[in-house]
Amino acid sequence: MALPATFDVTQRDTMRLISTGRLKDPVLLPLAANHGALEDLAALESVTNGRLQAQETGLPNLDPRELVFGRAGYTFINAAFTHTRPGGNRFNDDSRGAWYCALESETAVGEVSYHLTRELEAIGRFENVTDYAELIADFFGAFHDLRSSDFSAHRALHADPAIAYPAGQALAKQLRQEAASNGIIYPSIRHSGGTCLAAFRPDLVQNLRQGRIWRLEWQGISTPTVTQQGQ
Repeated sequence: MALPATFDVTQRDTMRLISTGRLKDPVLLPLAANHGALEDLAALESVTNGRLQAQETGLPNLDPRELVFGRAGYTFINAAFTHTRPGGNRFNDDSRGAWYCALESETAVGEVSYHLTRELEAIGRFENVTDYAELIADFFGAFHDLRSSDFSAHRALHADPAIAYPAGQALAKQLRQEAASNGIIYPSIRHSGGTCLAAFRPDLVQNLRQGRIWRLEWQGISTPTVTQQGQ
């Protein structure tokens, strides 16, 4: 199959949801008696912090010079590329991360609720409350487009991660190596009619800022109640 065509993205206000627990003060902060001690603790934390280690030495498939610094939210941007889950995700393996986001808030909620629901199903207990914060970013540039009918049946867009992830990771690797791809724009698998974007490079994430807080609450059933906080 031929490579997908590119689409010139000019998209403001994309949304990525992260647990609000990641927005809190560093866990070591209460241990620091003074600024000097905090610097010592930061050095200690870097021994086990994957993002900090990757900023120093990179990952097998990520040069540390690709990471970003000195801009708002750069630690969250870098973490998306340096903290990889075992086995990877739809368009990245565990040697290099990617920035996943949605063009609509409902799509972002649908994506994260699917994955957390799977985790709750695995432990056999649909009892959970998690708050998520929106990380809002802008994107500009050419992205490979999987929204055409030619790619609607591509295995990378399959609903089953066991089928989709190996195919998507292979496609992403091919696009990065053969076409120096910025990333992929594709139809959401978890929210009908929604659109997602996966960016392959940290510097593509522009104007990062925090948005609203969403609460997802499971009360004994697999479908969570979704509410916005502070309203």
